[in-house]
Amino acid sequence: MSIEHTLIEIGKKARAASALMARANTDAKNRALRETARLIRDNKAALKAANQADLDKAKTNGLEPALLDRLALSDSAIETMAEGLEQIAQLPDPIGEMTDFKNRPSGIQVGKMRVPLGVIGIIYESRPNVTVDAAGLCIKSGNATILRGGSEAFLCNQALAKLVSQGLEAACLPQDAVQVIDTTDRAAVGMLITMPEYVDVIVPRGGKGLIERISRDARVPVIKHLDGVCHVFIDESADMEKAIPIADNSKTHRYGTCNTMETLLVHQAVAKQVLNELAVRYATKQVELRGCPRTMALLPSAIAATEEDWSTEYLAPVLSIKVVDNLDQAIAHINQYGSHHTDSIVTENHSNGMRFIREVDSASVMINASTRFADGFEYGLGAEIGISTDKIHARGPVGLEGLTSQKYVVFGHGEIRK
Repeated sequence: MSIEHTLIEIGKKARAASALMARANTDAKNRALRETARLIRDNKAALKAANQADLDKAKTNGLEPALLDRLALSDSAIETMAEGLEQIAQLPDPIGEMTDFKNRPSGIQVGKMRVPLGVIGIIYESRPNVTVDAAGLCIKSGNATILRGGSEAFLCNQALAKLVSQGLEAACLPQDAVQVIDTTDRAAVGMLITMPEYVDVIVPRGGKGLIERISRDARVPVIKHLDGVCHVFIDESADMEKAIPIADNSKTHRYGTCNTMETLLVHQAVAKQVLNELAVRYATKQVELRGCPRTMALLPSAIAATEEDWSTEYLAPVLSIKVVDNLDQAIAHINQYGSHHTDSIVTENHSNGMRFIREVDSASVMINASTRFADGFEYGLGAEIGISTDKIHARGPVGLEGLTSQKYVVFGHGEIRK
């Protein structure tokens, strides 16, 4: 069977399943989520075996360390997947919610109803947890989904897909509501993003090259972000007992994630103290420091940062550092070089904090917190289907509400327009 024929059949099944999911009741959707969580825990050994086989093949093929890190499925990662599904089950069901009603002079009442998007195509690399997160969010939001995971996680994704299918079946919901494409042929991606008759929106999760290609070639709307060039700005009024751990955690908690800090900005008034303390921490973790001239004057171990460094997502133990004169310069730097993903200020000055979150043009802006919190699970969304730096429809971590739309509903009493 050709790739084209296979994808069309998957699309037809997904479209039919989406109609059934749109009218599924909350109890059935929650039952599917909880049953899938139970199955994931019960099949932990099999999932780890499949993941290990994927890891062995990926290492043989020379997969980059950052991608290997994303691919690995630990006991805690498996438990987090199960907990995520249970958390989604506990969230209010957005579907059917009616809001914003107004009585019009004509006598009609006009409001809005929240509805599913329909069929969501999700294309992702490395991370097998995306299979579960995406499936869970689409089930709860009444959508059908077509998942195309990376070839490096093929065996684990297939194992997870079977468990999700069993969870749907146990809740008497259509098993075709979640389909994982069972081919590693890259032509499947090209087909999936050009099927507007079957797919309503595409969510890509992966490297910049993948997302650029999908954004360029898709004939279906895309929810996406390209880079995670995230910043922490340590203000002159920062509490050092907060600033040092935040700057450390934002960079070194995990290197290969899109919410990892890539550039540290430090106010000149506190630069000497901050950089001396952080340099010791970063040195123990072998983080390479690339700095502006003022940074290099304070840290002889730093090498000169290039213009390109300020807009680079390293996904590695490399950090750019710039000493700035004031808050205005920090905000201007972030808005010029950042990727509008996540940026944080460490400050005890309320006015500076409020200016930062108003004026920094990013999907997530923070005061006195690590950028690593920019995550659907940490935001209480249960999980996320991805991060959006777009400004239309969904922005930031995309959870249940981001997978829905609203339509106008009108209640009348026989009124006619005159």
